[in-house]
Amino acid sequence: MAIARYNSQNDTFASPPIHKDVDSMTAPKGPTFQPLYKQIKDLLLERIASGEWPPGTFIPSEAALAASYNVSVGTLRKALDELVSDSVVVRRQGKGTAVATHDADRALFRFFNVVRRDGERSLPVSRVLSRQRRRATTVERDALELSDRADVIHIRRVRELAGSPTLLEDIVLDAATFADLASQPEILPNTLYQLYQHQYGATVAHADERLVAVKAGEQDAAHLGVELGEPLIEIRRVARDYQDTPIELRVSRLTTREYCYTSRL
Repeated sequence: MAIARYNSQNDTFASPPIHKDVDSMTAPKGPTFQPLYKQIKDLLLERIASGEWPPGTFIPSEAALAASYNVSVGTLRKALDELVSDSVVVRRQGKGTAVATHDADRALFRFFNVVRRDGERSLPVSRVLSRQRRRATTVERDALELSDRADVIHIRRVRELAGSPTLLEDIVLDAATFADLASQPEILPNTLYQLYQHQYGATVAHADERLVAVKAGEQDAAHLGVELGEPLIEIRRVARDYQDTPIELRVSRLTTREYCYTSRL
């Protein structure tokens, strides 16, 4: 695999060098017209997304990877710094760099942004109301990029904070990937992203969210103990993998009596 090498003195890319294999593994083809460390980042990300380095696996050393791509260790380290910042890899003191895993606490607090009005965080407890396999709606097909007659797994659950029902969630997944999730495991874990990664090889790398104000309907009133028409926050999330492919559509309706949604920018 060859990539263009950037020359800072004349602001040009030199002729592509010849790629050397690391551990007999060939890096996938990547883009060439962007900063060199960005090219390296994309190439590393492709190898992680392809499963070449599964979650929890230590990747080759910085020196070995730099030699593989015929770049300086500084350039390679800058690419890894961005992957660390994106929570794709983690550095282990004295051990090296490993592909990140979704342990329960990390997954929960990275993607769960509901706090009490005074800012206090607490662990949610999930109670599953239903699980079923059914035909996808148009909205679900568009969000998950599915074919016209695709099936989905639909999970509905209530999440409680401090013993109080706070969120009503509808979670939708592609049945082709998560076929047995309609019935297995018998008890779903509190943090589903860890299950997706460990059991199905689907790693949630990031998510797109949209928040809107809505009025409580009959289902909200029944499961959250709110009044009909009471204001709620609806959080629509599409969770995606390293290559931006949709994994999950989640619509959560949050009661705002004691809790709010928070985001640190």
